[in-house]
Amino acid sequence: MRLHVTLLAVAVSCLLAQTTWAAADNFEDNDFAEFEDFDDDEFVVGNAAGGAANQQQQQQQQQQEGAPAVNTPEDDGNDFAEIDGNDEDEAVVEDEENEFEHFQDEEEFEGFAGTAAEQDEIKLSDAKKTEPKLTMAKVPMHFRTHWDSYWMEMLMLAGLLAYFANYLFGNKKNSSLASLWLSTHKSLLEDNFVLVGDDGKKETEGSTLSFIKESESVYTLWCSGRSCCEGMLVELKMIKRQDLVSLIAGIMKPVQDQLHIKVEMSQDAMDNFVFCVATRKQAAKMFKEMNDLNKFCTLVNKADEKYNCPGYSLLSEIAEASSSLLDSRLVAALNKFSHLIEYIHVSDQYSGPIQQEDPNTLKQPEVKRILHCGFNMPAKLDMEEMKPLLVLVLYLMERVRRFRLSKEGKAKSDKNRARVEEEFMKNTHAARAEAAAQRREEKRKAEKEKVLANEDPEKQRRWEEKERKRLEKKRPKMKQLSIKAL
Repeated sequence: MRLHVTLLAVAVSCLLAQTTWAAADNFEDNDFAEFEDFDDDEFVVGNAAGGAANQQQQQQQQQQEGAPAVNTPEDDGNDFAEIDGNDEDEAVVEDEENEFEHFQDEEEFEGFAGTAAEQDEIKLSDAKKTEPKLTMAKVPMHFRTHWDSYWMEMLMLAGLLAYFANYLFGNKKNSSLASLWLSTHKSLLEDNFVLVGDDGKKETEGSTLSFIKESESVYTLWCSGRSCCEGMLVELKMIKRQDLVSLIAGIMKPVQDQLHIKVEMSQDAMDNFVFCVATRKQAAKMFKEMNDLNKFCTLVNKADEKYNCPGYSLLSEIAEASSSLLDSRLVAALNKFSHLIEYIHVSDQYSGPIQQEDPNTLKQPEVKRILHCGFNMPAKLDMEEMKPLLVLVLYLMERVRRFRLSKEGKAKSDKNRARVEEEFMKNTHAARAEAAAQRREEKRKAEKEKVLANEDPEKQRRWEEKERKRLEKKRPKMKQLSIKAL
């Protein structure tokens, strides 16, 4: 063994000598040899050590892969192996390929993630260890098997069906009531009026008498051709049976079907007075809302004591008109049909509800002479029971036509109308003065434009002189005070 080591040492020394001689020859031949001063011993040792380190790394890789380790001749000598081991330790420090090998030390860097390939391998291994969790999508069951999930939609559909069914039923019910009233009172209307059911259109052969449908719950009928009136408007205001919401609201606040008859009296067929008899609740409401009743009448709540009309209030301008109209026949009708008669309103100053005061209004509203009656329909909707009410309206038309005020009554009536006119003039005085000043200013501007358009300078001078005098008259006159000197 020692002989082998000795021979190997001699061979290495010979190799070093040859290398030294070759380098010397090259140094002599190379002009730049003075810049190539290397330490040969370190160079050779470094290369040898590097080669040994490379061999050791290859052996480690083969062991990891499972390949058999290859014994080199250097492994045979123990003494030489120790030298090689020392050289190997020094070579590891000088090798460029392994200079970052210390970052892989687990004791020095704890928690170091490693390279990207290592991280991927770790993730794959973790994924294999943990089983994947499968989540199933919650798909709703078919609606035919779960009707309780659609209770809101079913309620909405049921509500819509109920609303449309009620609309059809209510519309048909109101139309049938209007036809029933007309068929019951048709003969009486045709006996007292020449034209019944005038809708402004030319009659055709197939035309029939019927109401004019203003809405689903309002029907109107116009009658004309009578001596003491311009015409009569029959208006049926029924419950909104086609509206389900209105029916539900009617449960809390009950309402009734109503019949309104408005007769426009002729100018010479009625004297000047305002009269109204109505239920107490309706009388208070009409006194606040109607313009003529508010301005000309006084409210008498206890009409039953004087006229024997229990449950009714009286609104009257002239007492003799009230006593004349409230005769025995009308009082008997009020007592008999107290559940049907709502009010009877007679006026020559009818202008509708009270309008909001407008300062720019310079004229009083247009008034009419009317006989206005309001009736409630019976609960059982018996149209034969309402027939005497139409007869009562025709009787009142003749009664108003024949009634005439006395001289004292006419004087009082004229005085009341003059008072109302004077109040209106006072309330609109400022507006009328402003309107008059505006008219004068517009007239003056038109006159000035006309004078300036004329080329005659004499006319222009005269107009300017006239305007100057007018302005001087408008100026306030100042009084001169004489102060005596002391």
